[in-house]
Amino acid sequence: MPIADAIKKSISSSSWIRRMFEEGMKLKQQYGADKVFDFSIGNPDLEPPPEFHAAFLSLAQEDAPGSHGYMPNAGYPAVRKAMAEKVSREHGVAFSADQVIMCVGAAGGLNVVFKTILNPGDEVLCARPYFVEYGSYVANHGGLLKTVDPAPDFNLDPAAFAAALGPKTAAVLINSPNNPTGRIYPEATIKELAAVLDAFGKKTGRRIYLIVDEPYRDIVYGGASTPPIACHYPDSIVVNSFSKSLSLAGERIGYIAVGPSCHDAAELMAGLIMCNRVLGYVNAPALMQRVVERLATVKMDMGRYEARRNMVVEGMREAGFEFVDPQGAFYLFCKCPIQDDQAFVLFLKNYNILAVPGSGFGYPGYFRMSYAVPESSIRSAMPEFKRALADFRSRV
Repeated sequence: MPIADAIKKSISSSSWIRRMFEEGMKLKQQYGADKVFDFSIGNPDLEPPPEFHAAFLSLAQEDAPGSHGYMPNAGYPAVRKAMAEKVSREHGVAFSADQVIMCVGAAGGLNVVFKTILNPGDEVLCARPYFVEYGSYVANHGGLLKTVDPAPDFNLDPAAFAAALGPKTAAVLINSPNNPTGRIYPEATIKELAAVLDAFGKKTGRRIYLIVDEPYRDIVYGGASTPPIACHYPDSIVVNSFSKSLSLAGERIGYIAVGPSCHDAAELMAGLIMCNRVLGYVNAPALMQRVVERLATVKMDMGRYEARRNMVVEGMREAGFEFVDPQGAFYLFCKCPIQDDQAFVLFLKNYNILAVPGSGFGYPGYFRMSYAVPESSIRSAMPEFKRALADFRSRV
């Protein structure tokens, strides 16, 4: 029996990042790793902070009785309390431990949220460009991801969201700093979006959840900060992980936090806890829960990412590419010299450059490059980008 049509569609739409990553592995075997410039995958390459290693070793040696057994479905109470204090600091409103659930990374957390809130046919609004697997996460639970055009500078457009809201809208999903643009949504824009959602709820009687996916919250540049959201809209759901902020992507540890003034907070929490179990995730890893409890106030030095951002921005601008300067995350979203972004990305392969077409993020005509790579690779790649663009323009 063939696989489901929905899975076939997901494979097609989400294959570009992995496809280019795998192409890069082949090219490295053929030409050598130092001659291949792989900007395809957003895999944090900084080492976790020293506090992580200290906490990990300490807890492994303690091996307290019961520390590897079953726990409450929402996670250890002490860990939930630490995460509640963390999200309270970040979002300017007081969360309690009872409003936090530990989950298996942000991807697991988003699936738990959508399983809980979506009925068949419900819509989730999301601004383009976006992390393409959002569509699969929503479809997993009978929903439909509906995209909304951004402002020209890739900021959110509250008026566009207002026009897209309808009787099937269940939630709005935002990602700030954004993957793939690196855009931080300003607090003024968040307030405008909150007002749009509040007005819709009062008019129709259906409260819309505002879900914020923020694994890049701490990766910001030039003294910027990621604005709070939950303090501006009561029906907020915060989903976060330590994959990027502490370089713990492989540990799959994150949390969900429900706004303390959410209209159905108690029922929503009960649903999230149940769905955390019935989806098979059950509990976030026990050891990692206890590790991040000790790391709730730890911040990594993002100076190396900022230095790389500056190198990439300077080099790509000098090479002749157009883009909006990233304010956070570790991606640059560049305009292609032609609308056919896939053709241009394949052309870049002639120069051993691996990037991801914007169509893989629902926004054709652009390409994404991740600068979570060594500085030496960035330095060597910039002349190749310049040469590639000049060569391409000479052919069209």
